[in-house]
Amino acid sequence: MTMAEQQIATSVLVIGTGGGGLRAAIELAERGVEVLALGKRPRNDAHTSLAAGGINAALATMDPEDTWQQHAADTLQESYLLANPDTVRIVTEGAAQGIADLERYGMPFAREADGRISQRFFGAHTYRRTAFAGDYTGLEIQRTLVNRAVQLGVPILDNVYVTRILVRDNTVFGAYGFDLDTGRRYVIHADAVILAAGGHTRIWRRTSSRRDENTGDSFRLAVTAGGRIRDPELVQFHPSGLLEPENAAGTLVSEAARGEGGQLRNALGERFMSRYDAERMELSTRDRVALAAYTEIKEGRGTPKGGVWLDVSHLPRETIMQRLPRVYQTLLELQMLDITQHPIEIAPTAHYSMGGVWVRAEDHSTGVDGLYALGEAASGLHGANRLGGNSLIELLVFGRIVGEEAAKFSMNRESQQRSADVVGEARAEVDGLLAADGPENVRALQRALRDTLTARAGVVRDEAGLLAGIEELGEIEERTAQIGVHPDIAGFQDLAHAFDLKSSALAARATLDAALERRESRGCHNRSDFPDLDESLQVNLVWSGPGEITRERIPEIPAEIRALMRDDISTEGKLVE
Repeated sequence: MTMAEQQIATSVLVIGTGGGGLRAAIELAERGVEVLALGKRPRNDAHTSLAAGGINAALATMDPEDTWQQHAADTLQESYLLANPDTVRIVTEGAAQGIADLERYGMPFAREADGRISQRFFGAHTYRRTAFAGDYTGLEIQRTLVNRAVQLGVPILDNVYVTRILVRDNTVFGAYGFDLDTGRRYVIHADAVILAAGGHTRIWRRTSSRRDENTGDSFRLAVTAGGRIRDPELVQFHPSGLLEPENAAGTLVSEAARGEGGQLRNALGERFMSRYDAERMELSTRDRVALAAYTEIKEGRGTPKGGVWLDVSHLPRETIMQRLPRVYQTLLELQMLDITQHPIEIAPTAHYSMGGVWVRAEDHSTGVDGLYALGEAASGLHGANRLGGNSLIELLVFGRIVGEEAAKFSMNRESQQRSADVVGEARAEVDGLLAADGPENVRALQRALRDTLTARAGVVRDEAGLLAGIEELGEIEERTAQIGVHPDIAGFQDLAHAFDLKSSALAARATLDAALERRESRGCHNRSDFPDLDESLQVNLVWSGPGEITRERIPEIPAEIRALMRDDISTEGKLVE
């Protein structure tokens, strides 16, 4: 028997209560449009709260010569020319407004003695343009946005898992889901749906995402609704993830540790970045630092546990306590390690999905009428390498824009065509999983999938490995048909894990297909069998189903921005296998 369904109607539904979803919800509420936000985690614990280092905007508070145009040039440069120049312009030009919005909501930015917002350097930025709050910027942003949403009376449902976006004739009419604690079903009718449910980095074994987040939910929800995925192979591996304890493997040591003067050394004690980027050393881009660390480990110069050392112990104790309080606290809690005295053992960790749901640059619409995507769920800003601090500002800029666009869409909609059949399919999918009583264990299959992606599509890839990965994934998908799902007294987590597994399998398939198709090395994507950049692959790869990939041309970079870019997009010192 199907559990009773609660019917809810709203003008705009926001899926995901991190920075992007909340900023969109706030925009809608401020415009007087009815909105409902829901997330599978508690609102104060969204992934945004983990973002440590800072948020970028060319405010020119520290370096008066900084401009949004230079910020755009740096972003395009480091994207290895795969970012969409229109998306980049919108974010960099709208960044100051994004910071002003946060200030208006009461965000406690670090400030200089005279009151202006303090800004620090982050890797590969021409000027200091990263605003911050200690090394827990994301937590403060999340808190600030939750407070503002509460002030505005935005209804937020926590612990609700969305299984399907409801679509009829390529137009959304809502979503279907269930409560993670009680199993209660929801049918939510909405004029427009905003998808802000994160990326797919949890499909790797070592990742900065926590256990059941970033499992590729946005990918599956978008594709089953009729959307497409762009550049899923472009995943940023952050250079500094912890190796232990096992249950926290991949936990990030903020880039701020390198920004403040931390040094990287191999097991021989060499500062190895001199081999890969002698000029910028530890302040090089994330993809280069990650590849350098990977290479040192692969060539046998790694630590006994398979990492490298990140050392801040030469810095004054006051600096560490003031500028890196969270790093200090984390290492003390997780490893009983005092970073003022000892180095930290780290290795590259899957950190950020630079690709995501295909969206139009100007309004982040998806090609499915009334469906929008933003934040890590979307694509277009980062190309093949993301600049630290750009992801947080993207949430604020596109949160505002998408909120405005969804409001217009809802107000101009003349009727809402629903479909009992579509709701029936969504209901049957949940019923089917609840009735599943096979021998396969969902957690074991999730682990198998992560092992496959880690081995076959990690920092460095090649054709043989990717083909083997596709074959292994096929076997995992076959076994998925035999799972058993057993809700218990503690709730319906098991059902959620089964949906997470479905999402992860789709995201893994898209990633492997696109990684195979991109026969070159560019930014975060390293193919040891194709070590060079291929001009003909300066395109975005758009995936619409297994093996279905089209190449999409990227718009021209405006001359004024092009003039501010350096001309050194090379693979020099990038690949050693």
